[in-house]
Amino acid sequence: MAVLVNKQAPDFKAAAAVGPNESKEINLSDYKGKKYVVLFFYPLDFTFVCPTEIHAFQDALGEFESRNVQVIGVSVDSVNSHQAWLRTPKNDGGIQGVTYPIVADITKSISRDYDVLDEAAGITYRATFIINKDGKVMAQNISHRPIGRSVEEALRLVDAVQYNEQHGEVCPAGWTKGKKAMKGSNEGVRAYFQGK
Repeated sequence: MAVLVNKQAPDFKAAAAVGPNESKEINLSDYKGKKYVVLFFYPLDFTFVCPTEIHAFQDALGEFESRNVQVIGVSVDSVNSHQAWLRTPKNDGGIQGVTYPIVADITKSISRDYDVLDEAAGITYRATFIINKDGKVMAQNISHRPIGRSVEEALRLVDAVQYNEQHGEVCPAGWTKGKKAMKGSNEGVRAYFQGK
């Protein structure tokens, strides 16, 4: 699997569902210089772990937006499939109420470019990419399909990326917004462990 961290995120242009009856073209490069992006891949519509994650991103959407982050979901399904799932109520396993774009990667080219496609199964692993405003991948997390991701961790990573950009300090283990960071030096780590 490719490590894309510290590299430009592969650009793409693709149709996305943006509501139960609406679609639009998403071009990743449109966000460059304007917004951070949390790009996440999920295996398949009308499955089981996936809607829990998709709703978790929706529930946290205000938090992402307050950080100038665009959330984008991707799967290998069609726009029509995404829209049908968006018409399905949450209590029936659907994703009704989700408002961020869900890209249709029916050619699987985006999944291949990000190296998250399980070729044998024809669907992706669970993958999350944190992309800064320069279009560079700052973090990536990939797990097997049975293991749901943490949206809170995606938010924490966005906070760490933005803190580092704004302050030049590095973020130690378990760092969350509002906690102490440190200088990226021997003196910095000593001061951190000494509580200075």
